[in-house]
Amino acid sequence: MSKSTKSFKACMKCKALVKPEEEKCPICSSTEFTFEWSGMVLVLDPEKSEVAKMLNIKIPGRYALKIGV
Repeated sequence: MSKSTKSFKACMKCKALVKPEEEKCPICSSTEFTFEWSGMVLVLDPEKSEVAKMLNIKIPGRYALKIGV
């Protein structure tokens, strides 16, 4: 994803990607977001996913790989 993509914003605390109209992160309850992110990973089963383990993701969802691009 490029910086100009506004389809999602990333939580500054857990990197979860949410719709722009969301006011609170459904994963960690943070209210700090950024549109400056790149890369996306979808985690369906964190317990079986090696990628989720590497990224320390414990809850299924859509996450940015990098924020503050």
